[in-house]
Amino acid sequence: MIFLRSMVFLLVKAMLTIPFSLITLMTFPLPAMTRYRVISKWSWIVTWLSRVIVGIRYRVEGLENLPAGPAVILSKHQSAWETIVFQQIFPPLSFVLKKNLLYIPFFGWGLALFSPIAIDRAAGREALKQIETQGRARLKSGFWVLIFPEGTRVAPGEVGKHQVGGAWLAVKAGVPVVPVAHNAGRLWPKNGFRKYPGEIVVKIGPPIETTDRKATLVLADTEAWIENAMRDL
Repeated sequence: MIFLRSMVFLLVKAMLTIPFSLITLMTFPLPAMTRYRVISKWSWIVTWLSRVIVGIRYRVEGLENLPAGPAVILSKHQSAWETIVFQQIFPPLSFVLKKNLLYIPFFGWGLALFSPIAIDRAAGREALKQIETQGRARLKSGFWVLIFPEGTRVAPGEVGKHQVGGAWLAVKAGVPVVPVAHNAGRLWPKNGFRKYPGEIVVKIGPPIETTDRKATLVLADTEAWIENAMRDL
């Protein structure tokens, strides 16, 4: 039954995504924030489909911790689920992604209209400058910035090497870091076809201040909060 439901979900999502990609391209003349609000409707529909077809629900703890203004969100990364549903949980987001993804016909063009922070991950310290320059611009325009400090998806129970880019941006831009933990990988596994019914829990921590602090210390505090919260999930 899980296999069948997962198959139906995949097919319906694919059928939805094709026409929605055309709608996305039509938003080109609109302001960035308006484009985001239109394009992100796809995530609402996919989340609803995952609940109705597969039985995946979610619960958020700590919404009261969100600061009033834009911030940098540093989150655990276990699956594709969070890249979809975080668009509903948080204010408008700008994602950090690999620049070469923008060159994929239609898919990449749609990503570009989503106001991402596109970087060359092989550029070393130059990638930090790309994150800072583009991130400052997104924060100034009202977007929050979402960065997965481990850089890639990790399986439940695993801990990847945390990169400093997100903390660096927050320090340079003078905005707080919001740490986030979740257990999406249990129900929506990394690279997994099968999706499992149940409840995903998202935990949002208190903002971590960055004023007059080193990015490495901000990152250490963030990693400590996230990994401690993960033990309870």
